[in-house]
Amino acid sequence: MPTNQINAATFDGVMQQADLIQYQTGSVVSRTLMKQPGGNVTAFAFDQGEGLSEHTAPFDAIVFMIEGDAEVSIAKNIHRIHAGQILILPASQPHAVKAITRFKMILVMIKA
Repeated sequence: MPTNQINAATFDGVMQQADLIQYQTGSVVSRTLMKQPGGNVTAFAFDQGEGLSEHTAPFDAIVFMIEGDAEVSIAKNIHRIHAGQILILPASQPHAVKAITRFKMILVMIKA
């Protein structure tokens, strides 16, 4: 098991969402929190101006914004999302992410 993955069997505390992952200058950082056959939970931290180029995923996913602002395009439709909001990423739809400000999010991908 990767050292940065949370071990649900031994975890016995409460964590602040913003503390799950830290920013790195000029980078997009990710941390797998859980990986199961039915889906994954991953925390991301994007530095301002950083992003992910357009891509597709074979499964539905939901983005939980923790802090900051981002633009997410889904099939060329732009959505500006802020801390406290959620966004659904439909399976097989091209999407891209751009950090307007530094931002953190949790991505839950459902495989089953």
